[in-house]
Amino acid sequence: MSLSVDVYVPRAEGGIEVLDVPPGCSDAAGREDWRTEVWGSEPVRSLGARFLPRLATEDLTVAPDEVPAFLAECDLVRTRLGRIAAPASDVSRAADVSFAVDVRRSLDNIVAAARRAADIGGGIIIW
Repeated sequence: MSLSVDVYVPRAEGGIEVLDVPPGCSDAAGREDWRTEVWGSEPVRSLGARFLPRLATEDLTVAPDEVPAFLAECDLVRTRLGRIAAPASDVSRAADVSFAVDVRRSLDNIVAAARRAADIGGGIIIW
C-alpha cells in the first residue's frame, strides 16, 4: 500500500468533503512503511516536527488553521532531506539516489496539497 495526501474542506453540517486530485497533480505521499522509516523517523522527530511524526501511529489530519504551521514544518524537513533520506549501509548508491528522489517527490506532493488547501481554507489528510 501507499500513502496518499488529499485536500478536504469542512462541511457546514459537520464532517468533511475530500476533494478530487486536480489534473496534473499527484496524491502520492510515499510507501506505507514510510510512516516510520521517513515521516516518523528519528531525523524528522529530532527537528521538532509535530505533524509528520504522527504518521508513525495514525493517519494525519491537518486542520485548516494548522496548515501554515504544517507548511513551515515541511520547509524545515526539506532543509534536512539529505539526512532524512540518508543511505542505508546495505543498499547501492543507485538505490540511495532513487530513494532520495522519491522522498523529495513525495514531500513536493504533500506541500502542493497543503498549498491548495491553504488557498481554499481547507485542510489535508495523509492516509
